[in-house]
Amino acid sequence: MQFLVYILAYPILWLISILPFRIFYWFSDFVFFLVYYVLGYRRKVVRENLALALPHLNLAERKVIEKKFYQHMCDMFLETIKTMGISPEEMDKRFQITNLDLIKEYAKKGKSVILVASHYASYEWLLTMNTKIDFKGIAVYKTLANPYFDRLVRRIRSKYDTELIETRKAIPMMAQNQREGILSMYGLASDQSPKLDRIFHSMKFMGVEVPVHTGAEMLAKKYDLSVIMVKVKKVARGYYEATFLPIAENPNDYANFDLTEKYLREVEKQILEAPEYYLWTHKRWKHRVDK
Repeated sequence: MQFLVYILAYPILWLISILPFRIFYWFSDFVFFLVYYVLGYRRKVVRENLALALPHLNLAERKVIEKKFYQHMCDMFLETIKTMGISPEEMDKRFQITNLDLIKEYAKKGKSVILVASHYASYEWLLTMNTKIDFKGIAVYKTLANPYFDRLVRRIRSKYDTELIETRKAIPMMAQNQREGILSMYGLASDQSPKLDRIFHSMKFMGVEVPVHTGAEMLAKKYDLSVIMVKVKKVARGYYEATFLPIAENPNDYANFDLTEKYLREVEKQILEAPEYYLWTHKRWKHRVDK
């Protein structure tokens, strides 16, 4: 059944990937209409999240953000598919990095890096940076339930010299790369809710006390990895700009959980600047302490 779903879906995905951008975004507008008005995909979750995180806004203001978010989410999902057919030249034009020299400085020092990102703007197109850096680019991710789609995702991302590693295999790989002196950059999305058996720290995130992911900080300290955040800004439809922000060059100089909190404070700033580009469909506040 999984293979049947894949072979039926693949031609549609391929056709979407080769659409000219003008038609591509017309199609995205159509998908937005279906997702938002017809299916109402996770609309209750989004409204609850917006009310929790942005209580200073009234209902009408949050409704505007809600619609803009769904429009962006559809764009972003389809842009992920577009990665199959987009040329490297077009990608360079649409996803730019403002301060790539910062990453190159870390490489010159011979120090591997953990790159923390949030589910904001275009986190999928971040993978294009791996063709421009001197590190071995490794993205830590959860495998997809359908192995055929999982293989497709791996193939798409390999276009940009990115190696995907399952979460459970990340630690052995870090240990091996450290032993062999392989200069590596590990990408982790660290802003979502952790599993209940992985809770080590809680803090106020967007004004709500919640458990937070601490894995990036723990790994950075264990393997002496510098921590850098990447902030992605949507500058126009289909155009993004990424900026690197140093969090800690020597993570063991910081008290426990200071790095996690420093990173999430930057995520908060990012959200407040343009909340419509955050991934509000995730149940980020489901384990909040003050329920």
